[in-house]
Amino acid sequence: MARRRLNEPQTKAIIIALHTIKRTVSVPALDVFLRVREAAAVMKIMLPSLAAVALLALTACDNKTPEVVSSVSEDPQAAAIANRAPVELPPAIKAEKSMRCQPGNVLFFVTFFEGDKQARVRTEKGGTPVTVTAATAGEPLTGEGWTLTGTPTSAKITQPGKGDFTCKG
Repeated sequence: MARRRLNEPQTKAIIIALHTIKRTVSVPALDVFLRVREAAAVMKIMLPSLAAVALLALTACDNKTPEVVSSVSEDPQAAAIANRAPVELPPAIKAEKSMRCQPGNVLFFVTFFEGDKQARVRTEKGGTPVTVTAATAGEPLTGEGWTLTGTPTSAKITQPGKGDFTCKG
């Protein structure tokens, strides 16, 4: 069953009829219905007037521009940072190779880095690496008595106390 909305005269007629019934019969549900209807009528009048009072209070405020508070201040080291030397990032890994070397069929694990200025050599997989470096690309990489020359496919490694090894990756 579709509910039909009552217009204002019909609502008033129903309220008058219910008030008449209320005087003769005491029904709790009827009492609640009448109180809700009365509250709704009061709210129709009160709510717009309360909103108007609130807006009136807001218009009485000063219309000055608000003070901007910022946590960002001038950096006291800005000049020093601008004049410092450029930072060179660590090189990316170019290749990781296990290299079989002669004489003695020795195995080295070598990590080559981009720029050909650095490599890491291990004698065991997962062992402690020895970092060998060069000032410029193309020079032999040296460090801690080790020397490495070559590429990831073919290299010559000198191990301290063991001698020179010719390796293929």
